[in-house]
Amino acid sequence: MTASVAISGTGLYTPPHSISNEELVASFNSFVKLHNEQHAAEIAAGTMPMLTESSVEFIVKASGIKSRYVIDKTGTLDPTVMTPRIPERPNDELSVLAEIGVAAAKEAMAKAGRTAADIDGVICAASNMQRAYPAMAVEMQFALGIQGFGFDMNVACSSATFGIQAAADMIRAGHARSLLVINPEICSGHLNWRDRDSHFIFGDVATAILLEAADASEATNSWEIVDTRLKTQFSNNIRNNFGFLNRTAPEGVGKPDKLFVQEGRKVFKEVVPMVADMILAHTADRDIAPAQLKRLWLHQANINMNDFIARKVLGRDPEPGESPVILDEYANTSSAGSIIAFHKYSADLNPGDLGIICSFGAGYSAGTVIVRKLA
Repeated sequence: MTASVAISGTGLYTPPHSISNEELVASFNSFVKLHNEQHAAEIAAGTMPMLTESSVEFIVKASGIKSRYVIDKTGTLDPTVMTPRIPERPNDELSVLAEIGVAAAKEAMAKAGRTAADIDGVICAASNMQRAYPAMAVEMQFALGIQGFGFDMNVACSSATFGIQAAADMIRAGHARSLLVINPEICSGHLNWRDRDSHFIFGDVATAILLEAADASEATNSWEIVDTRLKTQFSNNIRNNFGFLNRTAPEGVGKPDKLFVQEGRKVFKEVVPMVADMILAHTADRDIAPAQLKRLWLHQANINMNDFIARKVLGRDPEPGESPVILDEYANTSSAGSIIAFHKYSADLNPGDLGIICSFGAGYSAGTVIVRKLA
């Protein structure tokens, strides 16, 4: 049995198209104006509410988001469409979700100095799966030339940390030498771009994490996984009802609940203290004082949530860089958010430094991964 597992490499795929808040608001407000004009009679009669315009100031105050990357910009910003237009691909062509996942995986492999021959499997851990089967993980495994196995798992925004624990456990048990956890997230496809309260939240991206036995790692930025912890607690406050059982039901077509919906205030009130307490309990159980954590790589959903969690964990306002934020540029990228933060803001720390990767989201679900810098 392997005593210790390390993260030897991470990868990031960023789509080529970015949408600023200014562009997004202009598109949304054009839709609102068009909608209110087309339904003026119903609005005047009181049978339909008038839609309210959005603003850049509202978005930044509510979330801290300033822009987001998307797979398709044209369809998303068209006031008459307001959804990404991603053409279907034939079955013998690599799917779009696999394509961006493979791109992130190749960077993680290169950083770890590993080839397909060194890796025994792929876990696709993400919120937004392109299909039910065959598994996205198996398609990416095939595209990367990896022998062994692959499977999909979905725990919403916590998918990456759940995938890390699953991979680490398999490596410790001797079932694999090295595993890739890949998080391709095309969140723009499930976002209701016509909803003022949420049209700004998500972006598209893919990340990847390569795990292997710590004593085998030769990477220049490797991290020992000290411990992991997972938690779920059922809640309807973040939900997406789209699925194969209701995809074709006439009463379900076009309904907002088939896209992302949430009760934001309830989520903040319930999730933030749950996550902060989980981090404090996890570190305490490992005899790690909050002051020993050099960095918190938190799920990138909302700047106000992250600030609250960081303050409660550290007992003070975080210093610049202690709890890095990438959501201003990337927006909420579901399971990939904390991994983007780790990918971009971990190389500067010193051997022996401790940090924590933390995810939280629909379910509710939460995962914490305590890591120590090896090299």
